[in-house]
Amino acid sequence: MPALARQELDPDALPAAGAAAPASAVDPDTGIALKADGQTAQATASHEPLVTSLKRAPVTTPRAFRDLLALDDFERHAKRRLPPMIFQYVSGGVETGTAMHRSRAAYADYAFLTRTMVDTSARSCTTELFGKTYAAPFGIGPLGGSAFIAYRGDLVLAEAAGAQNIPMVLSASSLIRLEDVHAQNRAAWYQAYLPGDQNRIDRLVDRVARAGFETFVVTADTPTLGNREHNTRSGFSMPIKVTPKVLWQSVTHPRWALGVVAQTFIKHGVPHFENMEAERGPPMMSQNAVRNTIARDKLCWANLEAIRRRWKGNLLVKGLLNPADVEIARACGADGVILSTHGGRQLDYAVAPLDVLPEIAAAKGSMKVIVDSGIRRGTDVLKALALGADFVLLGRPFMFAAALGGAPCVSHAIGILKEEILRDMAFLGANRLDELGPEILRKVGRSD
Repeated sequence: MPALARQELDPDALPAAGAAAPASAVDPDTGIALKADGQTAQATASHEPLVTSLKRAPVTTPRAFRDLLALDDFERHAKRRLPPMIFQYVSGGVETGTAMHRSRAAYADYAFLTRTMVDTSARSCTTELFGKTYAAPFGIGPLGGSAFIAYRGDLVLAEAAGAQNIPMVLSASSLIRLEDVHAQNRAAWYQAYLPGDQNRIDRLVDRVARAGFETFVVTADTPTLGNREHNTRSGFSMPIKVTPKVLWQSVTHPRWALGVVAQTFIKHGVPHFENMEAERGPPMMSQNAVRNTIARDKLCWANLEAIRRRWKGNLLVKGLLNPADVEIARACGADGVILSTHGGRQLDYAVAPLDVLPEIAAAKGSMKVIVDSGIRRGTDVLKALALGADFVLLGRPFMFAAALGGAPCVSHAIGILKEEILRDMAFLGANRLDELGPEILRKVGRSD
């Protein structure tokens, strides 16, 4: 790697989200062509199969991205680009942050047993899930409020996911109409926050079906909002309150204030919660926004059974950790579950998804088991797959990438993770992901 790539990068040198990329730039690591208008296009470069020649193509990664070598780098640079209240909203957990850190630390509890002298020149990380073949075993998880963090954030994430052929999950707490996101990426999934009101649920399910979504994700771990003390400390609130602290942070972070907030208001008007219900929700600055959280503590398994009868596509339940709940979800007709601590944003001291994965995966049968929370490296992805996961989701790194450089930067992040997976497969002596099982791991003890 050239010395330049190891130098600290000034985040102000990064292109704003949605800004134009250099004409004809092609990132050999991600296979993404960056057109002059800032949009992405699929390049001819591919990792399938990975070329094992010692020669490497000339580095054409855009200069602004060359210090973004790992997913943690996106968070480091975003911390300098975003106002503290926005950065903390994305990066923070609840209370002590133990659930968030434990989800991450669980991956360090496992070490690899490598295999050598195996021909892995034909390795591929393509993955089949719900009848579709994806380019990698990971996708972009739901990210609420994306369009207030990066300009048109939901569309940016949908665009990059579509270009890279990985799934993207649209959050119900998004600010861009689900119909518009589906038009951008017809393979996107929809994730719901539901009240225990079947009439309201039915109307929403019908809207999502009319829009053309094929996968509906029911969120189970939000009966109430988590105690996110960091939001109070940083000045963030929902609905947004314009306080002196908020004004100061906006003034001192003009790239966000002008490039995201002002541009959104000028071009698209006041952002609304567009996708919580069948009807358009309130403006994000309205006191009526709290209506979106009413009666979530009444949601129960009977609601899931009713959704299963009404919804004809793939049905997933997100936020499960207890094997007993996973078994109930299966009995209700769910096609898959997502083991998750909500990124450590709901119950503090919750068990790490990776710690319950082996037990749940052993009894999954035909149901798909997906894992999120704490994944940052290709080695993390491979550990989850080896322990029985069918797929994984990541959120924060892709959100930070969208804030730093729009769809091209998200595609760069996707490419980094994909390259790590393919490199690690070579060290493990695997050409296909289904060759990986628990025998390649040894548990080395609690790391936190």
